[in-house]
Amino acid sequence: MRAIVVGAGSWGTAFSKLLLERGHEVALAARDAAQARAISTTRRNPRYLPEVDLTGVSATTVESVPFDEADVVVLAVPSRSFGEVVRALPGRAPVLSLTKGLDPESGERLSTLVRDRPVAVLSGPNMAEEIAAGLPTAAVIASDDAALAERLQSEINSLTFRVYVNPDLVGVELCAAAKNVIALSAGGVDGLGLGDNAKAALITRGLAEMARLGEAAGGQPDTFAGLAGMGDLIVTCWHPSGRNRRAGELIARGRSPEEAVAEIGQTVEGLTTAPVLRDLSRRLGIELPITEGVCTVLGGMPLSELLASLMGRTPREE
Repeated sequence: MRAIVVGAGSWGTAFSKLLLERGHEVALAARDAAQARAISTTRRNPRYLPEVDLTGVSATTVESVPFDEADVVVLAVPSRSFGEVVRALPGRAPVLSLTKGLDPESGERLSTLVRDRPVAVLSGPNMAEEIAAGLPTAAVIASDDAALAERLQSEINSLTFRVYVNPDLVGVELCAAAKNVIALSAGGVDGLGLGDNAKAALITRGLAEMARLGEAAGGQPDTFAGLAGMGDLIVTCWHPSGRNRRAGELIARGRSPEEAVAEIGQTVEGLTTAPVLRDLSRRLGIELPITEGVCTVLGGMPLSELLASLMGRTPREE
């Protein structure tokens, strides 16, 4: 399979290595020409996961990629750039999206922006550092095109990267977006030193929010108990290097969102997704108190006040 991976961040780098190890022909397309040259020269990505050996991966710029020759285009770009990249994408090769978020402009799921070719989405508990190190994990591929999902499953599945097919494209995408917002709040619990009981309770209620959102949007309940839901939520909220969890922790300790992003040095999708997810929930007429709370903190409310407001809600059935 000839694969073009657009986006030379951590996830794009790790996924390029994964595809290469499965015997595919891989081109890694960076938006920065200097970064592409460095990868070509050193066989390493100097900015992200520099320990990963990329020998065998062809590095180039997005403008120079032979998209017409691709069997699949893998998009590992920030959600805020996804629409722009898709609209400029030449050729007709299927798209596999690794991006976990919603479109900030329209509030829509990212796959809905891909209108001229088949599209699939990959999600699950997939921390890039661990995948690059060859540690085992599992993922799901969701698509309205069952044949595409099954073909990608066959091409990507390995002894260390187990791939399942999930027909619930809506649920998988909403899980991927919502879990980053919950991870921001979980990081806030860490930053305030509130303990594992509080963190576990928040994550559990966060999962309930995700399921409520998915059901209202037409997703399937089983998706939220699976790899794209509970699996990805757990690792995102607990992994020490998780960007969203780390950003929440830094904000709880007094950093502004902008300072948190600068310190982390990578995209923090939850910060972009939170207001989009809140607006979506309001359009659907459902309540997402944790998501609403994250937005108020990003708007300037002290985290301690948010905690008091969440804990002071009227008790009810679980």
